[in-house]
Amino acid sequence: MWQDILQSVRSYDSPQRNVIAASCALGGGGLLVYWLLSRQRMKTLEMGNGWWGSGERPPTDKEDKGIRPFQVKTSEKEIQDLYQRLDQARYTPPLEGAAFNYGFNSNYLQRVISYWRNQFDWQKQVKILNQYPHYKTTIEGIEVHFVHVKPSRTPKGQAPRPLLMVHGWPGSFYEFYKIIPLLTDPAGHGLSGEEMAFEVICPSIPGYGFSEAPHQQGFDSVAAARVFHKLMQRLGFQEYYLQGGDWGSQITTIMAQMLPKSVKGLHLNMVFLTKIGFSGLMGLLLGAYTPWLVGLTWEDSRRLFPYFERHLYDLLRETGYLHIQATKPDTAGCGLNNSPVGLAAYILEKFSTWTDKSFRNMDDGGLERKYSLDDLLTNVMIYWVTSSIVSSMRLYKENISRNPSTTPDARLGVYVPTGIAAFPNELTHSPRSWAKKKFKNIVTYTYMAQGGHFPAFEEPELLAQDFRQFVKKVERL
Repeated sequence: MWQDILQSVRSYDSPQRNVIAASCALGGGGLLVYWLLSRQRMKTLEMGNGWWGSGERPPTDKEDKGIRPFQVKTSEKEIQDLYQRLDQARYTPPLEGAAFNYGFNSNYLQRVISYWRNQFDWQKQVKILNQYPHYKTTIEGIEVHFVHVKPSRTPKGQAPRPLLMVHGWPGSFYEFYKIIPLLTDPAGHGLSGEEMAFEVICPSIPGYGFSEAPHQQGFDSVAAARVFHKLMQRLGFQEYYLQGGDWGSQITTIMAQMLPKSVKGLHLNMVFLTKIGFSGLMGLLLGAYTPWLVGLTWEDSRRLFPYFERHLYDLLRETGYLHIQATKPDTAGCGLNNSPVGLAAYILEKFSTWTDKSFRNMDDGGLERKYSLDDLLTNVMIYWVTSSIVSSMRLYKENISRNPSTTPDARLGVYVPTGIAAFPNELTHSPRSWAKKKFKNIVTYTYMAQGGHFPAFEEPELLAQDFRQFVKKVERL
């Protein structure tokens, strides 16, 4: 009952809420309602401000707030430099039978590099990248790049719903190219009878791809969330939906904590939980035997057990990169920024094992089972031509240099309507009973049938379908 009261009252502005709270205080139970509303008002993250440009911040009114068209371009000089580096690559033979268990198998890597050098057509991929409108705008001293796609048609009387989709590492805005048409033009892509269309904005996180890298220390997910709120405001949106995975999940979650009135709904395909509480600990101890007793479903139990220690070992195997990037990103990054072969191995290995851990046992890492080499190398090229691998890795350093469980966003709940798509091959599984400790208003929680860490890239139809179902439920509330 109290949740329903809070949900309805939350739609009013602050003066109206104060009047309602004061009125309720005159009746029975009013003090409790007033206390709950007061707590609710405090459960937001301060937006603040920042400056990430080079040198000192200029007067605020001097910042160029214009939105400029942008196109991805390349030069023959860039291509010839790439070819020279690919031709000079050195390889270490893999251990016999190692497959991808020691990292990217160098025998298969030579095949990938041969394709990159002799068959991959970057100019063709540039045209594909430019099929959607690109823009740049300056926010807090740095240029922010984004793709902005409007629906080609919308039903009479319906405005398109704004949607911000945020990528993670080692992905890019290109991850969303297959899901964008499913959201902006559903009727034209086999979704007959589907009238819900979205206006999709896909930014590059600052330091990734075509967004300028911060020049100052301290640019973390909170700063990225604030920058993206400012981007949406600059585009004229007062309310919008959010979707994200990996860093995109954390950034959009913080956006929901920062300006909850602006966020109509938050949809995640990965959940960041720094605390699972006593019930979560009991779930780990008893969940394999009596999941119903500790708030787990049988599907939770299947995904977490029976060999939970193996899950922990797998997580350890897959997070070595994190320790490097959270401590000395520039040291490892300088080598990757100099070698396209090293960059490809470092990035593409994640698209293998993070898509399906069983791919570690395949000589080719299973990469071409889910993706094309053209798509994979296009993502690598975005990092290569922008020299952004080092600045992208720094986001780990900025976020994890302090205890993540003590940051302001970690101590706050999320109260906006939330949808969670739990893909079976994600790096970690977060049961609904654990997620609701942080996400207080879970509208949908879906055990997805297949897919891993990059669902927009790997399973765009499934992700689009789940997102649509989430929005429909939110708008019926």
